[in-house]
Amino acid sequence: MRAFVSLLIAVLIIFAVYHFSLKQMPTTDRGTASTQAISLTGVRSDLLQIGQAERRFIAQNGHCASFDELISSNSMTMSQSGRDGYSYSVECSGSDFSVTASHPAAPKDSPVRFPTLGLDQTMQVRELNN
Repeated sequence: MRAFVSLLIAVLIIFAVYHFSLKQMPTTDRGTASTQAISLTGVRSDLLQIGQAERRFIAQNGHCASFDELISSNSMTMSQSGRDGYSYSVECSGSDFSVTASHPAAPKDSPVRFPTLGLDQTMQVRELNN
């Protein structure tokens, strides 16, 4: 009986440490869940790839291109127009461009938020204010 109680206490302690360590996991963005870290890292990587392709296209053609034009001209290897619910868009103005990754809003009662990310010709990924 003593061994069973000791085992039960040990399991409860291990469960408590596991439970609280998951709550303390770092997040990539304020207000996002730790499980979104991989997805947001992939979105940031995609934005950088689109931005680099846009820079190459501008250097070769003298003007920026739409997202579809970048794909059809084989300026980038990416063929998807989004990732994990995020969709990408490119806005052009001469040789200036901005790339945006947006996600539909989370339900009102959800503790998770989906930040809108953007990149411009400076190649800095930033969270955009909605």
